[in-house]
Amino acid sequence: MTKAPTRDELIEQLVRTQVAGDVATPRDNNLDHYRSLAVGDPHYLLGLTFESTWSYRDVLALMAKSAGVIADPEHRYGQDTIDPERTVAATEAMGDSIAAALSRPGSRFTLATGHPTGIMVIHLALARFLAAHGATLVTPAEGWTYQPGSYGRRRRIRYIEDVALLDDGGALVHTHDAAPMRAMLAEERPDFVIADHGWAGAAGEAGIETVAFADSNDPGLFVGEAEGKIAVTVPLDDNVLPRYYGPLTRYLLAWITAGL
Repeated sequence: MTKAPTRDELIEQLVRTQVAGDVATPRDNNLDHYRSLAVGDPHYLLGLTFESTWSYRDVLALMAKSAGVIADPEHRYGQDTIDPERTVAATEAMGDSIAAALSRPGSRFTLATGHPTGIMVIHLALARFLAAHGATLVTPAEGWTYQPGSYGRRRRIRYIEDVALLDDGGALVHTHDAAPMRAMLAEERPDFVIADHGWAGAAGEAGIETVAFADSNDPGLFVGEAEGKIAVTVPLDDNVLPRYYGPLTRYLLAWITAGL
């Protein structure tokens, strides 16, 4: 396996590949999603409920603090950012949480992703790592299907190397839905979840220790972290070329190893 980068090397690579730094997600898209979460649009809640009332300005302020987006509410169009220092710090915190869970005898893990063309590669590497270190990977509800909305093809839970994804009978699909994780938890509850989107939100809402990856236009998991339902949320662009996640993945695995 290629050596893990140093912290400085990782930050440079994250910025160069736009995993962090000046990211591809436009500012107006970020702000539109923050407004949608503030008015309670279920698509942006990602399976979570919140105790506090989060206004649009509250969400923007949180995203500036947690992900490093531009804090100025008057900056409405053009470039937005993810702070690579925050990405790396959250990756280290995620590694600490995973190492602690892996050190507990009998801990059972579930991994799931809504991004089969992007950060799936991080989940796959984590699944292999956990299995190699003796963890139990639970894979409930394989083959469960549902109809998301009033049209479109039915979607089904499928596992690739113990990572849950959705397919529509012909291809793996991107999803923010929380329903698949709810179906998995109804069949078997793990002790620890590594996920994103609604997979992570539903697990955190159910009281399971959950760590997550989230883009700057997916504020729900950051709000979930602020309210204590998500243990760690790592900010990053979640759909760049899969190979660009290699250094971050190696850094994360090395961090977990050092914590065991």
